[in-house]
Amino acid sequence: MEYRALGRTGMRVSVLGLGCGGFGGIGSASELFGKGEDKQTAFALMNHAWDAGINYFDTADSYGGGASERMIGAWLRERKVRDRLILSTKVLYALGEGPQDRSLSRRHIMAAVDGSLRRLQTDHIDLYVTMEPDPATPIEETLQTMNDLMQAGKVRHIGASNITASQLRDSLAASDRLGVHRYQSVQNGYSLLDRAIEEELLPLAAKERIAVTPFSPAAGGLLTGKYRFGERPPRGSRVDLRPEPYRHLMNPGTFQAIDALRSSATERGVDMSTLALAWVISHPAVTSALIGPRTVEQFRPWLEAVEMHLTTDEREAVASRMEAAVA
Repeated sequence: MEYRALGRTGMRVSVLGLGCGGFGGIGSASELFGKGEDKQTAFALMNHAWDAGINYFDTADSYGGGASERMIGAWLRERKVRDRLILSTKVLYALGEGPQDRSLSRRHIMAAVDGSLRRLQTDHIDLYVTMEPDPATPIEETLQTMNDLMQAGKVRHIGASNITASQLRDSLAASDRLGVHRYQSVQNGYSLLDRAIEEELLPLAAKERIAVTPFSPAAGGLLTGKYRFGERPPRGSRVDLRPEPYRHLMNPGTFQAIDALRSSATERGVDMSTLALAWVISHPAVTSALIGPRTVEQFRPWLEAVEMHLTTDEREAVASRMEAAVA
């Protein structure tokens, strides 16, 4: 396993992080609570990840309605590796139905962090991440609250997810103005089918020495090659259970690009998913990519990607071939 510095935090994380959004549900979608991995499967996934050298686990208080954090907490109690694990969880979405239960306000964050600590069975969170910006709450209020949590020892470092370069720039300026801790990581989607962060966010993160920990490096499984255009997704797959985030990709052009990636992977003698993930983690601004295997067997191509160091020219060749297939 390869390890990289997590921005300016002093922590080092594995180049692959275990995304635990499937434990007990499919992300934060309440209608899918109970349809994700059960405790036995989650334990098997965490054991395999840990034994493979993955020391960075990512979750959120809302994943599976709290089930993901509870499973991680139970696993930590059993494995007794808390001091060696970099544990990240996120805050924003509601676990209740009250008007205060979805925000980045001081009231919500202060209550949410204690809930996360309780479910995770730990006294601190290594990286506490805002799930997405909250336009109803001033960024100053959010940052000051996060800073207070750090001062109290409940949180070691803070990060942001699903944020634009402009929003990140504003938050950094606000932190400097208030004299409080800055976001040390950014977590957005990034893959060969979603390159939006390349234009502004990745250069900004590199300039400010902010860690980048992208999710969905295989675009919800599309870049594994298991989906076919015009055919129903495999029953129980992410696209089958939660199609909304991927509807914009379900078109002939996307699948022509996927066929081009398949050809590139075949020429290299690797799985498509291996090449897709290697392309993400070979970007010099990327710190660690979050993977979400649903079975132990799905780890193999992800772990092989760690050994596949693509040069800038090789990354460009893979991407250009996919773009040419659509043109």
